[in-house]
Amino acid sequence: MINEVFLREPWLKWAIELQSIAQCGLTYAKDVYDIERYEQLRDIAAEMMSYKTDIPVDKVKTLFCNEEGYQTPKLDTRAAIFRENKILLVHEKNGTWSMPGGWVDVLETIESNTVKEVREESGLNVKAERVIAIQDRNRHNAPPYAYGICKVFLLCSVIDGSFTENTETTGFDYFALDHLPLLAEEKCNEEQIRMCFQAYQDENWKVLFD
Repeated sequence: MINEVFLREPWLKWAIELQSIAQCGLTYAKDVYDIERYEQLRDIAAEMMSYKTDIPVDKVKTLFCNEEGYQTPKLDTRAAIFRENKILLVHEKNGTWSMPGGWVDVLETIESNTVKEVREESGLNVKAERVIAIQDRNRHNAPPYAYGICKVFLLCSVIDGSFTENTETTGFDYFALDHLPLLAEEKCNEEQIRMCFQAYQDENWKVLFD
């Protein structure tokens, strides 16, 4: 199924594909002229992104064209933690709320990264119980990103702990599905939180994936 974002914004798909081809070419090309052409192709992709988003080309290159090797999606994990049929959300410093989580770091697994992110953002020690879903971020979250991200949602249970001051969040609270606060929708949205509630309430839940 073609991503609806790319149907609405075909230029984004073209820019991503050009960048991916250029990155792969720069990884494997040996001929100096081929390398020069792939660098030009990468510059064109960055210029497309800059033209459509009004982000300076240099910044686009830093965000969009800064990797080496064969291009693959990044991994993001999110923890679904419940108490009395309410879900735990952490308060971001910009005033929005999200499920605790973040990029999967080097040397971390899906499980260990989820546990680590919860501890860092909420102060809680948790156990990752089961996978709820694996999603292509651009199919579910706005705004669309110029690189692929696989979001993994895990149901977790609290072992112990309490909130500790950190650089990312200012606290946490539990919310009912019908009383959600202002969400950081680029990280998690109401649809995804609703999905987590359904998984929490269904012992026979089957993992969803795109």
